Amino acid sequence: MSGSSWLAFIGLGSNVGEKRKNLEQALDALQRAGVQPVLQSSLYRTEPVDLLDQEEFMNQVAGCRSPLPLERLLGLCLEIEQALGRLRTRDKGPRLIDLDLLLYRDEVRRSAGIEVPHPRMHLRRFVLVPLVEIAPGAWHPVLKMTAADLLARCPDRSRVEPLAV
Repeated sequence: MSGSSWLAFIGLGSNVGEKRKNLEQALDALQRAGVQPVLQSSLYRTEPVDLLDQEEFMNQVAGCRSPLPLERLLGLCLEIEQALGRLRTRDKGPRLIDLDLLLYRDEVRRSAGIEVPHPRMHLRRFVLVPLVEIAPGAWHPVLKMTAADLLARCPDRSRVEPLAV
């Protein structure tokens, strides 16, 4: 089991407007709600996956210490997206901000509106590269592998480039 199993890992992404500012505002909103980002990956420029005819993304992963139960943390992520102006106009389409709860401690939940660990995280380099940067030993409780192992086996070959500071 990973030493970071007490953390919730949240993937952040934006491909509309001031992408860096959108990610910063989302992290600030998490902090104001009592969710402490204690690990933050670099920012990455990533090409779109699934729906290719859209702007490139800026992505990041944060490891957060959270006093909130899983359901409330997931709800908070959706509230922050709405508060920052996210409009869901197209499935997998452009987004001002996207917050995905990737891992929550070592919990596994599959119920209405809740899928943790994130069901596609092991298929997405834009999630795994920043996650491995901050927590290579983060444990996927369903696949029984570390984030580093998931990245090594990831079939996705999309471009994920660190941004200069």
